[in-house]
Amino acid sequence: MKKYLCIVCGWMYVTTLAAQFGKWPKGASPEEIGKRVAYHFVATPHTNFGRPTPPKVITYPETCTWYGALKFAGVTKDRALLDSLKNRFEGFFGEKKTMIPVPDHVDYSVFGSVPLELYTQTREQRYLDLGKSIADKQWGPPEGPRVKPESHDFYARGLTWQTRMWIDDMFMITAVQAQAYRATGDKKYIRRAAKEMVVYLDSLQKPNGLFYHAPDVPFYWGRGDGWMAVGMSELLRSLPGDDPDRPRIMKGYLLMMASLLTYQAANGMWRQLIDDAASWPETSATGMFTFALITGVKEGWLDKKRYGTAARKGWLALVSQIDGNADTHEVCEGTNKKNDRQYYLDRKRNIGDQHGQAPVLWCAAALLK
Repeated sequence: MKKYLCIVCGWMYVTTLAAQFGKWPKGASPEEIGKRVAYHFVATPHTNFGRPTPPKVITYPETCTWYGALKFAGVTKDRALLDSLKNRFEGFFGEKKTMIPVPDHVDYSVFGSVPLELYTQTREQRYLDLGKSIADKQWGPPEGPRVKPESHDFYARGLTWQTRMWIDDMFMITAVQAQAYRATGDKKYIRRAAKEMVVYLDSLQKPNGLFYHAPDVPFYWGRGDGWMAVGMSELLRSLPGDDPDRPRIMKGYLLMMASLLTYQAANGMWRQLIDDAASWPETSATGMFTFALITGVKEGWLDKKRYGTAARKGWLALVSQIDGNADTHEVCEGTNKKNDRQYYLDRKRNIGDQHGQAPVLWCAAALLK
């Protein structure tokens, strides 16, 4: 517990993490919510962006939810949940091997974060071999039908050839590289992620701390900015203190967090278009921003009282959107970039979409960490 003295008026107030993250209304605790959502994921078949047909390969929203469920299992020491999540993966060493995405695009390469987390918790070599191969392939020479002329330029600069300069990338790329570092202790992985992040920050972050969906799309799309917020948070929590890129990444993170506070609605939510008051409250962005705030408060990067209060409001707002089936409401469907405000306002508002389920699990694990 830390006490702070106000020099001007002489009174003292006490602020603790427990004040924001220790007591929850009935049914809203991270233990309860995380368990419901994680076991719901275990019972859910492989998903194909909400389409009725099964996917040919594992999609990135499922990857992100799987990773979140694993983190929750680890922090709660839920062995039954971990075993269920392992069983879900078992077929990829056999009859479902073709469902492993070819790591030739950021949305496919992020899959490596799942076997790397399984290795971290189980120490089974086969998980490390698979996850590490994906992380290494991401930084290998350009190859395959997805290679573009600029891919060779990025590779020559020491970046992954999968670089697109879309804000989504700063979770998809950095997640698997940070996971490879956590699993192996090899600093080359975290250095890759840090160098990549700095290039994106220098190129894409606006003076207000936020990010357009793409350089040619001048809209602050909630989930797009959410990927950046989570990507920076996840990277910073593992980036060594003496890393030369850490100050630049921390500067970008703090600027973004300060900006987000100004756009949080009174009910704790953030909007589909962050700065657009006519836009609807959206849960995947709310979950991602809440995770970034929780992480910053827990790690000591952010003021506990100011940002902890915002994080608590975000979590409770998120919980209010989860129904009895453990499905999250008001989740923006999968969204490509488009230079059209109405396009974003009209996006379908899904229920139980894995884009929304994943951040709930990330938040629950972060609150309990």
